[in-house]
Order: sequence, then structure tokens, then C-alpha cells
Amino acid sequence: MNKPNGSGVKPALLGATIVAALGGLLFGFDTAVISGTTDWLRQQFKLTEGMLGFTVASALIGTIIGSIAVGRPADAVGRRGVLVVLAVLYFVSAIGCALAWDWWSFMIFRLVGGLAVGGASVVAPMYIAEISPARIRGRLVAVTQFNVVFGILLAYLSNWTINHFFGAMLGDAQYRWMYGVQAAPAAVFFVLLFFNPQSPRWLVAKGRIEEARGVLVSCGTDSGNLEEEIRDIQASLDLEHHSLREPFYCRKYRKPILLAVAIAAFNQLSGINAVLYYSAYIFEKVGAGAQSALLQSAIVGFTMLVFTVVAMVIIDHVGRRRLMIIGSIGYILGLGGAACAFYTGGNGKLLLASLLVFIAAHGFGQGAVIWVFISEIFPNRVRARGQALGSFTHWAMNAAISWTFPIIAASAGWMAFAFYMLCMVGQLAWVLVVMPETKGISLEKIQKELGIE
Repeated sequence: MNKPNGSGVKPALLGATIVAALGGLLFGFDTAVISGTTDWLRQQFKLTEGMLGFTVASALIGTIIGSIAVGRPADAVGRRGVLVVLAVLYFVSAIGCALAWDWWSFMIFRLVGGLAVGGASVVAPMYIAEISPARIRGRLVAVTQFNVVFGILLAYLSNWTINHFFGAMLGDAQYRWMYGVQAAPAAVFFVLLFFNPQSPRWLVAKGRIEEARGVLVSCGTDSGNLEEEIRDIQASLDLEHHSLREPFYCRKYRKPILLAVAIAAFNQLSGINAVLYYSAYIFEKVGAGAQSALLQSAIVGFTMLVFTVVAMVIIDHVGRRRLMIIGSIGYILGLGGAACAFYTGGNGKLLLASLLVFIAAHGFGQGAVIWVFISEIFPNRVRARGQALGSFTHWAMNAAISWTFPIIAASAGWMAFAFYMLCMVGQLAWVLVVMPETKGISLEKIQKELGIE
């Protein structure tokens, strides 16, 4: 029998969650690996600061396209089917970037990787939310964010290991290996996905009720009553009066749309991905050597991993809003310290301490909450499109921040961090006044509480 383990999570549910969340690990690795190769890119392709920013942002163009385009395919072929395609894209991108013969080919393969990242940011948390009972949904969806952070840490450690132990032997080829190693986990992800079930809510939407019952039996229900769960899902879909193809941008969905756009925009206005993509570059700007900068980047990644784990453990107990409040305060303190470090002429110790506070705040707050929250606030019938909108907003803002950061940092780095700090004051106000709490509430009841029929 498929009994819950000591944490109350059934083995089938835990296994499916871990496999789906591998999309998050590849997401994190793909987005952070470039941080250790910026000097090589600048020299290899003769890039200006503006062109370097565009090269880093090239993958983000793919993420924007991937995030907004994946919603309807996820409704048509299922969440698992889309994840299989994304695994292939990750693999192709890794091999292509490693073998890129010129700047254009590198940009194309980074774009392919971006498509996978954008798609995974939508489908992986949505899939996990749809297979998870409400009482443990927060921590299970947060496994995706844990894997994103773990992927970032792996990218930093991989870059440092290749540079430190194999740099002399590989020469400039070391930077190609930094990209190529991602092919191995992408292949593992592809194979394991075939052992995952389809989302029960997607199965109900397709009229495959018996298959949905089987998945709910193996993964668990909110009420413990299987037939009641099926009826609640059917009622939330209400396909007699609504369609999976009905208009999304309309008055009845206005509240979840505004909530998703706000939390996604604030996520990037913190400057988090400017720090992750340019961490080695930032530390070099205050006098760190290349190897020291890569090692300090790994310390940043490890800090975020630790605080993400802490948030995962408590998110279903203390709630989403409380984590966001604490994280917002940490953001303000960390970004203020980083701005001071640059303004006073490059205080390396103050910068490292400030960025560690900032990264800890992200792992504990926004990083743990964003994908959980967006996956919860949309009704079943439009969740794929809602998740796509939130992810699109996230990646569009990411592209803008990542493209402009090196240009601003080259002249006055403190201004960038001061701007991000002011944005986080705005986030704190939004959380206190607007953001609803969703912990422990079934997806179908959240729909009712937001006033959506």
C-alpha cells in the first residue's frame, strides 16, 4: 500500500514532487551558470558592457517567450507532457552552448535554454500544486524553489570547481564545460518524468475521472473523501458554464491577475537576479580576484539554500504573508548595506555581509513564496494561463533588470542597490495592505475566497 511516510507525505506524491522539481534545479543552474563566464564572454566575443548585458539577458528573452507560450500546451497535452519537452530543450541548450562556434550560435542556444526555464517556472510549481493536499502544498511547491536555489548553488560550485581544479588544463575550454555539464541532469530529468502521473485536476478537466481517482488515491486528498474531492474539482471547473478556452483577461479574474503581476514584479525589482547573474562581477568590482569572486558567489548560493530550507519547513505553519514581511525587511537592510558599500568606495567585507543578508531574506521570503502563491490563487480552469502570466511578468522584469544592471554598475553601483531598496519598501507596504493569506486552504476554496464563481 501507498501509505504516508513520517512527514505525512505519501511516497508516490513525494517521488512525483522531487522529479517535477528537477525542472527547478535545471532552471536555477541554467540561470546562474553564466555568472562565472562573463569575463570569458566579454573577451571571446569582444563585448561592450551594454552587449554583455544583452548577452546575459538573451536567455531571458527565451524565458519570456517560454513562460507566456506554455499555458495552452499545458492545458492541451498535460503538465507532464510539457515537462518532457522542456527536458529536451535543457539538454539541447547545454550541449549547444558548450559547442557554440560564434556569438550568434551561443545566443541561439541560450535562447533555447531560456525557453525551457520559462516553461519550467510555470509548469513545475503548477503541477506540484495540483497533485498536493492543501495541508502540505506550500512546502511541496516550495521544493521547486529549493531546487532552483540548489541549482544556483550547483552552478556556482561547478564553475569554481572547473576553474580551480581544471582551469590550467582546460584553458578557455573550461568555460564551455561550465555550460556542458548541465546535459547530464537534463537527461536524468527526461527519463524520470515518464514515471510521474498526470495532474488529477487536468485529468478531471479532460473527463478522465477514473484516472484522476487513481492519482488522488496514490497522492492524497484534502478532505480524505475521494468522491468529495472529485466533486469539488468538477465544481471549480464548472465546464457546463465555463470553458478552458474562455477569456482570461476579464473582470472576474482581475484580483488574482493583479496579485500575480504584483508579486512577480516585486520579485525582480529586488534586484535578486542582477546579484545572481553578476555575483562574480560585483565582487570583482570591489577588488576580489577571479577565484575569490567565484568562491564568494558559492557562499551566496549556499546562504540562499539554507534559508530556503528553513522557509520550506515553516511555510505551511506560519503562512505566506509572514514570510514575505520578514523577507521584505531583510531586503531593505541588505540592499541598503550594499548601496553603502559601493558609495563609500568599495568595502568588500560590508558588501559580502550585506549581500548575505539580502540573499537570506530572498530565500526566506519572496524566493520561497512566489511560485507557491501564484500556483494557488487562480481557479483550476485558468491556472495554466494565470501561472504563465505571473511567470511572464517575472521574466520580463528580470530581462529589464539584468540588461541595465552592468551599465548602471559601471558608473555608480550604489544607485542600482538604492533603487532596489526603495522598491522593497513598496513591496512591504503591498504585503501589509493587499496580499491575502492562502495557507492550509484547498485550491477550490481559495477560488471562492477571492470571489470567483
